[in-house]
Amino acid sequence: MLETSARLLRLLSLLQAHREWSGTQLADRLGVTARTVRRDVERLRELGYPVNATPGTGGGYQLGAGAELPPLLLDDDEAVAVAVGLRTAAGQGIEGIGETSVRALAKLEQVLPHRLRRRVGALNAFTVPMLRGGPRSSAVDPGLLTELAHLCRDAERLRFDYRGHDGGETRRTVEPHRLVCTERRWYLVAWDLDRADWRTFRVDRMTPRPPHGPRFEPREPPAQDLAGYVSEGVSTHAYAVRAVVRLLAPLAEAAERVSPSAGTLEPDGDEACVLRTGAASLDVMVIHVMMAGLEFEVLEPVELIDAIRTARDRLDGALARSAAPRTPAGDPARTPGR
Repeated sequence: MLETSARLLRLLSLLQAHREWSGTQLADRLGVTARTVRRDVERLRELGYPVNATPGTGGGYQLGAGAELPPLLLDDDEAVAVAVGLRTAAGQGIEGIGETSVRALAKLEQVLPHRLRRRVGALNAFTVPMLRGGPRSSAVDPGLLTELAHLCRDAERLRFDYRGHDGGETRRTVEPHRLVCTERRWYLVAWDLDRADWRTFRVDRMTPRPPHGPRFEPREPPAQDLAGYVSEGVSTHAYAVRAVVRLLAPLAEAAERVSPSAGTLEPDGDEACVLRTGAASLDVMVIHVMMAGLEFEVLEPVELIDAIRTARDRLDGALARSAAPRTPAGDPARTPGR
């Protein structure tokens, strides 16, 4: 009986691991005959697992979607990965996910073997999260994300109030296309009907105004690489000052230092790449480019070169003043008349 139960668990694990198995493959993995596999599949069905079977030489077994969530069978590495993922989920910009993740993690840790609890515990105890992104107000209601995803899938028009970065509100009617997540923020790429152009909206600034609809015929997207499209929009086009800088480092090295929300990168030979970015002012742009920590040259605008010169002179003056000898406090030479 114990052997049969263990084999059923192993069979369920295999069915969860891949979309479809042939009877021969399952028999080889379990070390049994094809007839035994068929009997075990029937037992799983009796236990409530919807195992679908396709007859014929090209057929096989597949675990279907059930009315209830079946228990997941995870190997050691998968269990650790899930536990770590739940620990970090609170920082992904979806409101309420943090508390839900803690509850799910508590259930998972209850059934983890001791050896895995030690691995997960050590990793959590000696890891300090460094989360990027905006303040707590940028968190997004998961229900809103679900609603937007359904509208994108079903090609239904969306009406909503939108709060701009200046605090002003506008009413929008759009044809939603895709959701894009970058760091801790979510964006909706959509065709704005009133402006007759593609627009990118921060989801945490949106307030839907149902009813939605009617349906529409999906348009060609503004770019094949929507992640790159949104990255360019939020890192460059959203700012008054824009710059093109040649970084004297390979693209892979620069990508480790420049996040998608800070600018877009494109290769320029094997040892350099081009950064396109934006900032609120030229002074901020100087700091922004310097923070990459790479040698660079300015391609445009020429005003950025003057701003760098001004910053250089200011830094030279600060260094000169800081290096000048100082008279210690309380020194008689500082006292007038002595």
